[in-house]
Amino acid sequence: MTHSILIVDDDSAIKESVEEYLTILNYNVKSALSAKEALNILDSFKADVVLTDIMMQGMDGLELTRKIKESYDIDVMVMTGYSAEYSYEEAVQAGASDFIFKPFRFEELDLRIKRVLREAEFKKERSILLQKLEKLAITDALTGLYNSRHFFTQIKTEIKRYNRYSRALSLLILDIDFFKNYNDSWGHLEGDKVLMEIGKTINSCMRSMDTAYRYGGEEFAILLPETKLQKACVVGARIKDNISSQIFKPEPDITRSITVSIGATELINGEDFRSFIRRTDKALYKSKDSGRNKLTYIISNSD
Repeated sequence: MTHSILIVDDDSAIKESVEEYLTILNYNVKSALSAKEALNILDSFKADVVLTDIMMQGMDGLELTRKIKESYDIDVMVMTGYSAEYSYEEAVQAGASDFIFKPFRFEELDLRIKRVLREAEFKKERSILLQKLEKLAITDALTGLYNSRHFFTQIKTEIKRYNRYSRALSLLILDIDFFKNYNDSWGHLEGDKVLMEIGKTINSCMRSMDTAYRYGGEEFAILLPETKLQKACVVGARIKDNISSQIFKPEPDITRSITVSIGATELINGEDFRSFIRRTDKALYKSKDSGRNKLTYIISNSD
């Protein structure tokens, strides 16, 4: 992989000699005589490292470093022949990844650049790993939907957003009808296949702003921000119909269909998350009590 370096130095002799050396080493190199020119170059040049002098006319190297770190994910190395005026601590505080004094040997410069690039790659890999771990912590492994722990975190966040902006918030809770019978008849492996397919179906029916959760063993929840109850019921009905139209084969010559019962509610002003969930659960059980494979909504706590 070829790495890109931007050299910034108002001493053209130094700039050109460093540029020539790094080009020989197969770096993709560009150079600038001022901080202002360097910032213009960065608009179109994706540098991995900026190598800048500190003492320059106009904006100095430390101020350039600060501006780069504010706007770009780029490592900066600063170089100076003025060791008395500037310290390593000042460079690091400005955001620099390394600090090198002039005159330096080109071999030392190459080693320092390679170290900065290695550290940048390590940070990137660590960030990706942390993101994966964070996702695992909030994801249900079987269905790929968010888990119940994340549901309770997110519903509180959405209610705070509702209280701040007064934008509608609706909730759907789904429960698979007679799922225990299915598990007892065909085993938990076949039951897991049903759960996975329902997770996929829910995902396919949602809008980008909605989030779905495996709320319990065979229960699912969907949060619908900025959504009135009528629209939430449309989404719920689509999910219910798509699930009931699927055919499962617990054995080669046996087919079965699955249905879900759904409860739907819209958040009431002043309502906390417990009341919101209880009201949706109440709507869900009305669906079950009235024959299942239905969607029931409740508008207020008195319903």
